[in-house]
Amino acid sequence: MNPKSQTPDIIIVVAIVLLLTIGVLMVYSASAAFAYHKYDDAFYFAKRQFLFASLGVFLMFWIAKLDPEKFREWAKPGIVICFILLLIVLIPGVGILRNGARSWLGIGAFSIQPSEFMKLAMIMFLSRMFSNPDYDIKHFTRGFLPALLLLGLAFGLIMMQPDLGTGTVLMGAGIILIFAAGARKKHLAFFFLLGVVGFVMLILAAPYRIQRIVAFLNPWQDPLGAGYHLIQSLYAIGPGGLMGLGLGMSKQKHLYLPEPHTDFIFSILAEELGFLGAATVILLFAVLVWRGIRVAMGVPNMFYSLVATGITAMIIIQAVINIGVVSGVFPVTGITLPFLSYGGSSLTLTLAAVGILMNLSRFVRKSK
Repeated sequence: MNPKSQTPDIIIVVAIVLLLTIGVLMVYSASAAFAYHKYDDAFYFAKRQFLFASLGVFLMFWIAKLDPEKFREWAKPGIVICFILLLIVLIPGVGILRNGARSWLGIGAFSIQPSEFMKLAMIMFLSRMFSNPDYDIKHFTRGFLPALLLLGLAFGLIMMQPDLGTGTVLMGAGIILIFAAGARKKHLAFFFLLGVVGFVMLILAAPYRIQRIVAFLNPWQDPLGAGYHLIQSLYAIGPGGLMGLGLGMSKQKHLYLPEPHTDFIFSILAEELGFLGAATVILLFAVLVWRGIRVAMGVPNMFYSLVATGITAMIIIQAVINIGVVSGVFPVTGITLPFLSYGGSSLTLTLAAVGILMNLSRFVRKSK
């Protein structure tokens, strides 16, 4: 089959364009009041988001046209570079501290978040590793354990920043890849028990995480402290009703809800566009999952299939966590909503990942 005879999945392209359009509009709406108050420019964040989106779309279409075997070639150097960057970002005075996490490298507004790049690099490397005919994922010490240790090392470095949200997405996508590669159920059960113990230890090791769990169970116990974010988020979602208050009419974005254009942008969307707007966004993510699974099941070799699986898992896990956090289903943790939240590293990286998915969609075997 000649891959050039097929074009990338147009449904993926349409879903991404719609999500990006909604995202830029919502970044402007959610940030206008804060941006005008701080920078005397209501379009400050919206202009930057449009720039990041434009760069990401360029990368997406460029990557969609590459020889997909290059992804296999880049997997090993990519993960090595990402591990080096995760070490560098931890150096005081080198890594940039924002919101209590040392997660950034760069100068001022021109900065990158190495943990975001590690998510994609880990997917590519594990896919290459598992697709090697000599690699036996069913063997505990020679297959399952090395993959688990690699994931654990990356997770540990990310948690030293600390960034539980990104670390959770990394581990979630990694475990789905291990499962898709054919790991034994008893090995996965072992990891699950190990993960529960580790998660409890992470919570106990940081008092602020205990406060977040308590606030998740009863935010009104500390309405001006640990429960503040969730309460203000629910104050935004609740009044939205079916149709919403109207684009630009949010009340919570006026310095009530923290991070309205990043972590809590879905709350503002639900307030202004209502249940229908929120359901539309969720539906678009569901479409991406559908097409991602279709690509994973239809490509001609295991490496392509695992890459498509990992990218699809990465996007949907992050979306589910973000929407779950802002609606009170999960405890509050800092994580952005793919394609909608403001942020350069996350947006461009995710669009580059979609470019890989589009590239692989050219190889999907057409049903007769």
